[in-house]
This record gives sequence, structure tokens and C-alpha cells, in this order.
Amino acid sequence: MSLRDALAIPSSQITDEAVYRERRRLLAAFALTPALGLSGCAEAEPPPPRSLPAASPEQMKAGFRTDEVLTRYEDITTYNNFYEFGTDKSDPSRAERTLRTSPWTVAVGGACAKPGKLSLEDLIKGLAPQERIYRLRCVEGWSMVIPWLGVPLADVLKRFEPTSKAKYVAFTTLADRKQMPGLAYPSINWPYREGLRIDEAMHPLTLLATGLYGKSLPQQNGAPLRLVVPWKYGFKSIKSIIAITFVERRPLTSWNDLQPSEYGFFSNVNPSVDHPRWSQKTERRIAGTGSKLFVDRIPTRLFNGYGDQVASLYAGMSLRLWF
Repeated sequence: MSLRDALAIPSSQITDEAVYRERRRLLAAFALTPALGLSGCAEAEPPPPRSLPAASPEQMKAGFRTDEVLTRYEDITTYNNFYEFGTDKSDPSRAERTLRTSPWTVAVGGACAKPGKLSLEDLIKGLAPQERIYRLRCVEGWSMVIPWLGVPLADVLKRFEPTSKAKYVAFTTLADRKQMPGLAYPSINWPYREGLRIDEAMHPLTLLATGLYGKSLPQQNGAPLRLVVPWKYGFKSIKSIIAITFVERRPLTSWNDLQPSEYGFFSNVNPSVDHPRWSQKTERRIAGTGSKLFVDRIPTRLFNGYGDQVASLYAGMSLRLWF
């Protein structure tokens, strides 16, 4: 099955809704940001994960879908954070289509027995694409419900045979000024980097997404390959991945590097841990109903509602300290 064929899976229709775009504050606001008293954890190592029984197949399957109202394709693809194409929500969708997604290669290396640099087609070759309907919760306090298309990250990583030294998995985004005009502005220390603990990366919910709504990922949504980790804030779901590296120590990640007191390495959705500049107790859902982009605020759930599937990963850890 070719990648093009794999992405041609139909999806259900959702309710129409008039869309307006909301401008965001630029990163200059960080100069006014009060710091949390947690910056010391940026250098410390969290306790190792405990060996606990995995979630049952029934629990896992329950996490793959939701009956919540889907966010419209038009909203998912026009309300975006992708600073490589601009810092306003509408910038990525309005940007020229300069990203060359074919051919696309991903380098996989580090603490593994079979490193290599593969085309995207070879990276996911033989893996059946799956549709997963996940909630996406942004650290800014808004959320969507998105029908992703992709393959389990664990199925890809296992092919490279990570060694016992592989405690974390680091990811890197493409950084090419000719293709990504936002790189001309030092809003982030480019390239964009993210990372997961190895057990998080291997968790069945963690997805390498190649599409949404049965179509290939648009440029503004992280074409042609992005990470989706539904129980974490959206910035952990790195876009346009070109490198995956198995490492022994916790990798440097972009937002944690920029503001460690605001954006912890784990960044699990947690209504009990507020951002210094806003509450995380509720969120504005971008849904497919009504005549406005945001519906009424709804309560935010611990782990974005995926606690039955992932809470055991953090047993014995302080979710306030290791935020």
C-alpha cells in the first residue's frame, strides 16, 4: 500500500460553523512573565517509572475514539501553532506552500541496534494506517477533537531495536529558512525539539500521524509526519519530524529550554497545575456547532481524560513537581 493510498481513508462529516480567527500574543510577552518556583526541576532527573500492570486491551481501545463532537476540518487547518510559519494562529494556513514534503526522510539513531535514514514510505512500510479520534488540549487553554490518521509510534520504534540505554526518545523538526520563513525570527532556538520518556513513546496511544480527516496532513498541521500524544499539552506533539534519536538522558526540548518554569518536560494535561499567566482548570472547545469558533468553556480533565490508559506511567511521581 502506498502512502498516498494509505491516506485516502474516508471520514465522517461534521457540522458546519462560521469561523473567525483570533490573534495571539507574541512571545515578547515572556518578558513580563512571573516565574513559578519550580525551575530547579529543569536540571533534576525524575524518578524512574515503576513496573506496573499495563492498561487492559479494553481500556486501551476505549481511548482510541470518542463520541465528542469533532472539530471542523476548516478550523483544525486554520487555527494553528506552527511558529516555523508565523506566530499568529492564522499565519501557518496563510503561508505560501513552501514546504517540500516529497521526498521526505527521517534519520533514526542513538541507542539502537539498527539505526538508519529512511524515506517516510519506508519508515511506515507494512504498517496499517489507523484512524484515532483524540482530544487535543493546547497549553493556551483551548482544545479540539481531531480524527487523526497514522501508525502507532511503538510499531515504528521497535524496528530499530532500541537498547537498554534508550531511556528517552528525542525528536527534531526540519529547520530550513527557504521552506520555513518563520525561522528568520528568533522566537525559539531552532530547530524545534521535543522528547518523551521511552515508556511514553512506546505507549499504545502515542501516534505518528500522517493525516487528518482521511487526507494527508496539510503544511500548517505538521506535514508530512507529526507526533500526537493526546494526554499531553499540544506543543509536545512535534511537527514535520526529520530525526528520531534514542538517548539515555532526558533530552533538551524547545519550550522547556525557553521557559522551564512554565513548560515542564512532561507537560501532562493537569487542571491542578496552572500556567503562571492563566488557569488550566477549564478550556475553550473548538467544536463543530454554533456560530462562533469557541463554544462555552468546559472543565479540563487530568491527562486530558486519558487517565485510565496512562496514569500508571506516573505512579509515585509528583504531578505538581514533574509538570
